[in-house]
Amino acid sequence: MGPGKIDLKGRDLICLHDFTPAEIAAILELAGDLKVKQKKKIPHAFLPGRTLGMIFQKASTRTRVSFEVAMYQLGGYSLFLSTNDLQLGRGETIQDTARVLSRYLDGIMIRTYKHTDVEELAKYADIPVINGLTDLQHPCQVLADLQTVIERKGRLKGLKMAYVGDGNNVCHSLLFGCAKVGMNISVASPDGYKPDEEVVRLAKEDAAATGARIDIVTDPVEAATGADVVVTDVWASMGQEVERDRRIRVLAPYQVNPELVRRAKPDYIFLHCLPAHRGEEVVDEIIDGTHSVVWDEAENRLHVQKAILAMLL
Repeated sequence: MGPGKIDLKGRDLICLHDFTPAEIAAILELAGDLKVKQKKKIPHAFLPGRTLGMIFQKASTRTRVSFEVAMYQLGGYSLFLSTNDLQLGRGETIQDTARVLSRYLDGIMIRTYKHTDVEELAKYADIPVINGLTDLQHPCQVLADLQTVIERKGRLKGLKMAYVGDGNNVCHSLLFGCAKVGMNISVASPDGYKPDEEVVRLAKEDAAATGARIDIVTDPVEAATGADVVVTDVWASMGQEVERDRRIRVLAPYQVNPELVRRAKPDYIFLHCLPAHRGEEVVDEIIDGTHSVVWDEAENRLHVQKAILAMLL
């Protein structure tokens, strides 16, 4: 399934570093095609009778709804599995859970805390495992981000993205995503909140192959200057509430507001994976403004995940 000769059947999607630029381009191309089909109400039941188990150890709005609707529109069936529904972490090992679920399902999507849990699940499962979010990566979100940029800018290669704020899982996946598609990215974070050094090292390797430039800086103005795309995310993710007050203090200078975006290109677009903490990392004037494409971005989670499912399952 999918454009050209790209065959991803049976593959896991854990981190964008594992995919070639051509494979990422194929996913995005199919996502665009499926979006057109959905808008025109052209049936695209590519996965009749297929089942997707969705493990949620971390709550979600967009991930659950988009994956569930995606499977339905592809003609398949999705099964919501909360931590209350599984023995995972209550005596049954991840590898045993992986082996059992592989006998029932055609694919697993997991949204959890520890990235190593997803890697272990994929190691022992005989079916594709899709990372719906971990503390380290958020690849499906970033594919939707890239699709949104293509829709608004017509290309990815050579554009400049500015990511301003906490060097978190979204930032890590953006580093890989931009590197793979040849988009320049400048990340501005305060000391102590910069992206993971190993992620940056690997992303720079990917960038060397595509001609993308990666800059990790401290000054948000430096990152935002000349940017085609401005991105941010919440300052305190789920599980970091204890640090919340300190994070708000340290990250306050990294707020995306009218003063900062004046440094970006006049036709810049603003992205945010949501949920947004309005008045913290971004102000209403920006997220509700004419440059904001966050609702298109949220919608594109559905289309890009349909492409992922159609190609992997």
